[in-house]
Amino acid sequence: MRGIVMILMTIDHASEAFNGGRLMTDSVGMWKPGMALPEAQFLTRWITHLCAPTFVLLAGTALALSTDSRMRRGDAPGAIDRHMAIRGVLLIALDAAWMSMAILSPGQVLFQVLYAIGAAFLLMIPLRRLSDRALLAVGLSLAVLDEPLAFVLMKAGLSGTLPAALLVMPGGFLDGHFIVGYPALPWLAIMCVGWVLGRRLLAWPAADRSRIAARTLAGWGIALLALFAIVRGANALGNMGLPREDGSLVQWLHVSKYPPSVSFDSLELGIASMVLAALFLACERNPGFLAPVRTLGQTALFYYLLHIHAMMIVAHVTGVQGKLGLAGAYLGTACTVLALYPAVRWYGRYKAAHPGGWRQYV
Repeated sequence: MRGIVMILMTIDHASEAFNGGRLMTDSVGMWKPGMALPEAQFLTRWITHLCAPTFVLLAGTALALSTDSRMRRGDAPGAIDRHMAIRGVLLIALDAAWMSMAILSPGQVLFQVLYAIGAAFLLMIPLRRLSDRALLAVGLSLAVLDEPLAFVLMKAGLSGTLPAALLVMPGGFLDGHFIVGYPALPWLAIMCVGWVLGRRLLAWPAADRSRIAARTLAGWGIALLALFAIVRGANALGNMGLPREDGSLVQWLHVSKYPPSVSFDSLELGIASMVLAALFLACERNPGFLAPVRTLGQTALFYYLLHIHAMMIVAHVTGVQGKLGLAGAYLGTACTVLALYPAVRWYGRYKAAHPGGWRQYV
């Protein structure tokens, strides 16, 4: 699943590098009522919405699995906390020092998905002590309450403050030199749910784990998609100030990602749950199913740290940055995945042979 979302993510970043018609209308701050939403451009952007929530969900799942492995190995709680803290701080530093370099102009810093995951790792250090039910309640509460909290901050005149941006809603500071695109709390909500999924995977009997997971995830998916239909249909609270303007498909799908609304979370995680359910069954029947995609997912951070830089360098050197059409996004994606796959496969083997040291963090 991580491999699939990494490929979808590449489509969006290739669109950013090459596609002059790329749309960015995923929040009330980016959208002006009546703006055109060309279907091909919109749907190209929309399919990539699956990436961030799925990756954060699976980051929480993987963190729960790895923490359990460390506990079984005899690691002390303090050692596990330090490991999580180092991972969190490293991810935030990589966003500021490495990823910002590829996306923004020199001297600008952008906190986006790595910041959100890193901050969530830090916040999970105390939260991981909660029971599954309590942690699930925290996650669902954070997802639902982020919108009213954002409106309270706006009415109080605090929406433009740094704490609000780091935790609740995006913001820009220092004349655009420091931008927070992914506030921590709404993404922490998804990581909490992912952690609970990881704990359930560990609790289910190994012999029936895939079938139980598929059945459970399919149920989650149906419930979440039903919630999306209700919230988006009601067209009021839960849409983070970005309601439907009509009944067209693109307006139904035009949900707020910055910050994620309830309609965004329920739609994307509903789809992710259904796909995950299908993958559990497919991989049980054929363990080698989509092996190259699985390799990409096993080295997701390594690939993530390379792919945007590679595309931006190519776009700059060839002089086509932002000058191609929609086809440039898909062609750029195919070329990037194929070009980086040998490096990804090498790193996967290298990490498996040398699991300690810095490699446990990348």
